[in-house]
Amino acid sequence: MDKILIVDDDITLTMMLKTLLAKRGFEPLTASDAARAVETLSRHEDISLVLTDMRLPDKDGTYLLEWLGRQHRPLPVIVMTGYADIDNAVLSMKLGAADYITKPIRPDMLLEKIGEATAARRNRAEDAPKADDSRPAETSSPARAAQPSYIEGRSEASARLYEYISLVAPTDMSVLVRGASGTGKEHVAHLLHERSARCGKPFVAVDCGTVSRELAASEFFGHVKGAFTGAVADKKGAFESAAGGTLFLDEVGNLAYDTQIQLLRALQQKTVRPVGSNREAVVDVRIVAATNEDLEVAIDEGRFRSDLYYRLSEFTLQLPTLSSRREDIMLYADFFLDEANRRLSRRIAGFDEHVRRIFEQYEWTGNLRELKNTVTRAALLTTGQYITAESLPQHIVDPAAAERPAADTLSLHDPERERQSIERALRLASGNKSQAARLLGIDRKTLYNKLASLGIE
Repeated sequence: MDKILIVDDDITLTMMLKTLLAKRGFEPLTASDAARAVETLSRHEDISLVLTDMRLPDKDGTYLLEWLGRQHRPLPVIVMTGYADIDNAVLSMKLGAADYITKPIRPDMLLEKIGEATAARRNRAEDAPKADDSRPAETSSPARAAQPSYIEGRSEASARLYEYISLVAPTDMSVLVRGASGTGKEHVAHLLHERSARCGKPFVAVDCGTVSRELAASEFFGHVKGAFTGAVADKKGAFESAAGGTLFLDEVGNLAYDTQIQLLRALQQKTVRPVGSNREAVVDVRIVAATNEDLEVAIDEGRFRSDLYYRLSEFTLQLPTLSSRREDIMLYADFFLDEANRRLSRRIAGFDEHVRRIFEQYEWTGNLRELKNTVTRAALLTTGQYITAESLPQHIVDPAAAERPAADTLSLHDPERERQSIERALRLASGNKSQAARLLGIDRKTLYNKLASLGIE
């Protein structure tokens, strides 16, 4: 039974959390201030997680992180905070907190974060070098605690989005996620799955833009051996692979018209027939679809079936652009910098004030994806403690300028430097093409096209 230490001077909240955790099989311990928390941590070496308020009567939540670091106890710490103190919560994550959660506490979200943090701690313990392992042991530190996979914005638009996600996620309604490129549609699809009763079942994603008309039936419904040339073995389709779980149809507007007809039939009858087979399989999947296209226009133009559209859009989520929620920009930038520090083994503390002003004023037409690529690239190029404008692409520093990027950047806008930039990115990514594409700020398909045209193996 995992022991969880709750540190908060709000007696009502503490009792509520204690009851909630006890019902879920945890053993809750409580402390009303930092001093009592340290005393409890000293007496109980088997505590698995600390849940602490950011503001305590004698210290703040960061004190416990620093104390755990000095004791070399890599316990996951989740910080509870109000919206007004989110900046301090982000600071606590830089000091090693596993995650934070805003008040008022949502029990389902808290339990999800606790589950992620304790699971990550167990995984690290299993992966730790054994006594007879020839590998050198790594020094424990709270910075190695579980890190969150996403962060919620604090703007009104973000709060409304996550409120809608919380409302629709537990249902079995089909959801259409609409938004411009880079707004995080697949991330939202994952959240809808993770917060549903299907979370223990498969999440299967299909990029509809890459599904050819000829192979669409095989991709969605599977095939049997010998069904067509190249079918050397039975294959399970996306519907059966996602049985009991969620099937995510990314960029659904790209599906060919006859494929839309096949998909609609499967959704209406809840059965699929593998290509070349006489058997029909009953399938139980929840559909989440995403598009950056105006499907109503596609319907008017005869490119998308209205009956399929209404089948997919029982509930619609419209993702806001990053420029429409500017108060979130630096929150996400700090989060992406933390990710980049871990991925690139850097220790960059943050952004200087000039960069923060640039970020807050830039339009971010590529939305969160563009911001993440920009921060990752800047973290790679920065040599000091803070990211400065010198590490940013010129079009972000001065959007009106038509100057080409400097030769030492990873930009692909100068044809003479393409090969050098690509080869450098591949070296930095240890040959991982997906990571290299992210460093270059392009998608994977574009990178593959560049590799082919330049003859790079």
